[in-house]
Amino acid sequence: MYNLNQYIVDTPARCHRLSCGDSLFTVYNCGLNTKFADLWSHNNYIIYVAEGRKIWHTPQGAYDIGPGSCVFIRRGAAIVEQFLETEFCFYLFFVSDAFICEVLKTKSKPLFVAEKKYHPVIPIESSEAVHSFFKSMLPYFNAPVAPDQSLLHLKFQELILTLADNDTNRELLCYFCGLLHAPQSVLLQTVMEDNFCFNLKMEDYAKLSYRSLSAFKRDFEQHYNTSPGKWLMEKRLQHARHLITFVGKSVSDAAFESGFESVSHFSRAFSKQFGTSPSAIKKAGAILG
Repeated sequence: MYNLNQYIVDTPARCHRLSCGDSLFTVYNCGLNTKFADLWSHNNYIIYVAEGRKIWHTPQGAYDIGPGSCVFIRRGAAIVEQFLETEFCFYLFFVSDAFICEVLKTKSKPLFVAEKKYHPVIPIESSEAVHSFFKSMLPYFNAPVAPDQSLLHLKFQELILTLADNDTNRELLCYFCGLLHAPQSVLLQTVMEDNFCFNLKMEDYAKLSYRSLSAFKRDFEQHYNTSPGKWLMEKRLQHARHLITFVGKSVSDAAFESGFESVSHFSRAFSKQFGTSPSAIKKAGAILG
């Protein structure tokens, strides 16, 4: 998997971009030639689509994103399905949890929303204020001189406050409230539960959690009473067994959808954990069916 945030930072020729601290705003034309792309980002990102269509596939569901739509994608991993017959042109705004909290604390009216479940991809109402904001950014991309960092910081704040000031964005406001009030242990748990089935490195999970690798391992073991490597293996195997037994996935599909690099590695680990092979489980399910 590749880090979308880092990829854009490392390939400036692919897009126009404006950055302010850890926040990044870009106008991006995607010309990737693969049907599916495995990607992740250590920062949240907001997508405003000008042209084209993509589908974000996550363990919680698939999200179809087309022209005129605006979504907030929580930091983490996804498999993106691309439609190669049309170019995908979109605005991308990467923003950390810390920046969101910094901005929300400046609101004159405190943010409070009753607890609600939020998904990896959260729809944003495409209001006139949202459309106007993205249009207002174009002159800064086309200017001969980069805008002052203080001005960019204000514009980035403006977007977060615009979204937070719209009660229609109920699910997004719930996520914002969670950032402000949830303990760090809960945020760590959310990152792991949402992303365990992706083939990410331990360093990637640490970055997703906004921690150093050593701090991530320490905090993980305090919360789960086991090592992250052992927890990930058990969680992925349980998920794969569920996919084979109850969803009807093939052994190879279950392996890859549970974060394993190869079917052979998956089969060995599965047999060691459950005392039988995944193919035997699959065959038994077929007979019972």
